[in-house]
Amino acid sequence: MNVHATTHEELAAEIGDRFDTDAMAQESTLLNPRFYTTDFDELDRIDVTPVRDEWDTLIAQMKSDPNKGHFKKNADWDKVDWDNMEPKLKREFIDFLVSSCTAEFSGCVLYKEMKRRGNNPDICELFNYMARDEARHAGFINDALREAGVAVNLGFLTKAKKYTYFRPKFIYYATYLSEKIGYARYITIYRHLEANPDKRFHPIFKWFREWCNDEFSHGEAFALLMRTDPKLTESFANKLWIRFFLTAVYSTMYVRDHARPAFHEALGVDIDWYDQEVFRKTSEIAKQVFPMELDIDHPRWMPNLKRMEHAFRKIEAAEKTGGVAGKMAKFTAGASAAWAFVALYTIPVKKSTPPASVRLEPAY
Repeated sequence: MNVHATTHEELAAEIGDRFDTDAMAQESTLLNPRFYTTDFDELDRIDVTPVRDEWDTLIAQMKSDPNKGHFKKNADWDKVDWDNMEPKLKREFIDFLVSSCTAEFSGCVLYKEMKRRGNNPDICELFNYMARDEARHAGFINDALREAGVAVNLGFLTKAKKYTYFRPKFIYYATYLSEKIGYARYITIYRHLEANPDKRFHPIFKWFREWCNDEFSHGEAFALLMRTDPKLTESFANKLWIRFFLTAVYSTMYVRDHARPAFHEALGVDIDWYDQEVFRKTSEIAKQVFPMELDIDHPRWMPNLKRMEHAFRKIEAAEKTGGVAGKMAKFTAGASAAWAFVALYTIPVKKSTPPASVRLEPAY
């Protein structure tokens, strides 16, 4: 690909040949963001009475819409030199933006569906505000992709993307962690670039501070939802599920981040350091509602993350190879990834006691 295209239209055409972002967004793999559906009737039966005071405070904050005018380009939005961006960095950055856009939009789709189907005023109001925020996030990222001529067709994605059914409690665990880890990721990048502005190769990073506070408040909502039913975090079976989702979300992030070495190098970030920092922040925050945290300093932690990352690279290579040899290699690599996950899952956890008051405020 000629990275010295002379016009935006030529650049868009050339990038478009290489990056089918609609296809990228539609992919349904273990590492790609998914669209979810759930038992909306069960969600509609939620009674927030046990957390009413904290709930009303959070809803009032969301209703005030502190980020109403934030997701708009202004004088701080520097011109991006897509023409001369290093090709590997361009590929990985576009992949990052598409993945982020898809994740934000998946939240919007789920929350809008709950608002549309539900009759519970507390739950419908919450999901209305969260759908509003996620729509803004997805639209803002898509504007950045549009500058490169590779915007995702979000309307088409709603119909074309496969949906995964999760029981409501699994939605709570997965989405809570997604929102909180999103906060930790964004604020860690923001603080790093605040100290190293020469590494800010795209203006979208300037918007991360207020953006991550939306992620934080969404996580607070799911923490409150879990507090409405003590069994969700206190029963033996659900503790095993919480442990599963913690392990799955952390290990997925590690594998996905290591697929973007040029992106993190451009930011001036060591991936292992960055991921451990994000895990540490997320673990500290998640003690607000989860009765445990993963031991990310355990001797088995990092070696098995690396084994899982290596196994997923082998799976990708096997898929490209195809045929009988490719299938055998994929099976072997899949077994290796599964074994690494079991090794991570069985690391003894650190037990903790969630505080009486569940609400937190962003502190990083």
